[in-house]
Amino acid sequence: MPPITRTFIKTGLLYFVTALLTSLLVAGYTPLGLPVWVAGLSPVYFHLFMVGWVTQLIIGVAYWMFPKYTKAQPRGSDALAWSVYGLLNSGLILRAVAEPVQSMQPTPLWGWMLVLAALLQWVGGVIFVVNTWPRVKER
Repeated sequence: MPPITRTFIKTGLLYFVTALLTSLLVAGYTPLGLPVWVAGLSPVYFHLFMVGWVTQLIIGVAYWMFPKYTKAQPRGSDALAWSVYGLLNSGLILRAVAEPVQSMQPTPLWGWMLVLAALLQWVGGVIFVVNTWPRVKER
């Protein structure tokens, strides 16, 4: 298993546990009398689960299991794969911070941080498609 695959999958597992913990906090907000910022974590839970867990697991396995691109570069570009990892995760972490802050104290700065977070994730997704597209071919 390539190192990038292990990294995507292990990071995804960490996000899975973090997403479940976030879900527990959101569910316990009212009954446990948790601080008001916890109420803003619902979208964070969704992103941690879908981008952090599901998407990274899919990307890691796809990078490993899809048909070979060439003998010289069986999985496409490793540099592009690592850039996907960096962009997705930096966007996800930025979103996890900016989302609750923006819901509690809306300001243009935090709004733009959410835009930047989405842009980082989108660029990471596009690079994944560019790197993976040639591997999806007929026999």
